Amino acid sequence: MSLTLRTISREQHLAYIQSLPSASHCQVPAWADVKTEWRSENLGWFDKNGEIVGAGLVLYRQLPKIKRYLAYLPEGPVINWHAPNLDDWLQPMLAHLKQQGAFSVKMGPPVVIRRWDSAAIKSGIQDPDVKRLRDVEATHIEPRAFEVADRLRKMGWQQAEDGGAGFGDVQPRYVFQVPLANRSLEDVLKGFNQLWRRNIKKADKAGVEVVQGGYEDLAEWQRLYEITAVRDHFRPRPLSYFQRMWTVLNSEDPNRMRLYFARHNGVNLSAATMLVVGGHVWYSYGASDNIGREVRPSNAMQWRMLRDSYAMGATVYDLRGISDSLDETDHLFGLIQFKVGTGGEAVEYVGEWDFPLNKLLHKALDIYMSRR
Repeated sequence: MSLTLRTISREQHLAYIQSLPSASHCQVPAWADVKTEWRSENLGWFDKNGEIVGAGLVLYRQLPKIKRYLAYLPEGPVINWHAPNLDDWLQPMLAHLKQQGAFSVKMGPPVVIRRWDSAAIKSGIQDPDVKRLRDVEATHIEPRAFEVADRLRKMGWQQAEDGGAGFGDVQPRYVFQVPLANRSLEDVLKGFNQLWRRNIKKADKAGVEVVQGGYEDLAEWQRLYEITAVRDHFRPRPLSYFQRMWTVLNSEDPNRMRLYFARHNGVNLSAATMLVVGGHVWYSYGASDNIGREVRPSNAMQWRMLRDSYAMGATVYDLRGISDSLDETDHLFGLIQFKVGTGGEAVEYVGEWDFPLNKLLHKALDIYMSRR
């Protein structure tokens, strides 16, 4: 299969994404407008008939003082990763990025390698010898994903080290998903653990209501998000980031980003942002106040978001990143514990991969990043 690669318009890129069942929200053209500190380019792969068969959003970050760039394709490119001729897809991309002044390429193949259902994770948590998710036998292994990893290694790609946490600017390697395809909403609710079901009932009894918000409610979102940042010791993004995100994503597709609030007696207690691309829905950012936790607003809000996703015809509700630590003393353990309650599954991707086009500059970047 002879493939050609060239820069495409945003319209072509979006049309291609819309022709697929789904793609990562980090690979839609409007994501470039969210990440304003990067320069961007839309790439398209064409077959010999001139049909578009793949696309990628590339973000370029300039090195301090010199005109060389790190080229990053978050959770992309959107190509046929299981094609036997993976070289024919990736070599033209590397050649093109080198021409654009890239000294290193980072990408995140959207290829799932393993899945663990809730029962497997729970038994792992209860086993004192198990400290990490990868120590638990997976419920499902995708053999073709190992072939992809082998091919990448043979081509000279190097697996990026994320230390298992998978947080920060780099996309998470481990995520938690609730599958919705071929299940009734009743099945989904039955899959929740007792505590989750009890908390959903408790919120309902207490009169917690979950509502959708709009652009004008982002300041209220920011208030709850900054309370969360203080409590959980992370640096919050500014309000302008979420305003920009809302504007650019929803101008690309009016249903791309949603905002939810769970409120009690007229007071907003928790909030969340949701992203939608085709049949894939992500719970993107979450926030909650320090008060009103006893009425379980977060459980009520997740259940509403799940129901809305189901009504949209989504095939998967994605609760995004988890750490792979099953150690109860780990500060990130609460996150997996909360998400496991939904009866979904932990999913491991093949992770992010680097290709040093200029080994010296790539090494310099590594040193620079490790000092930050």
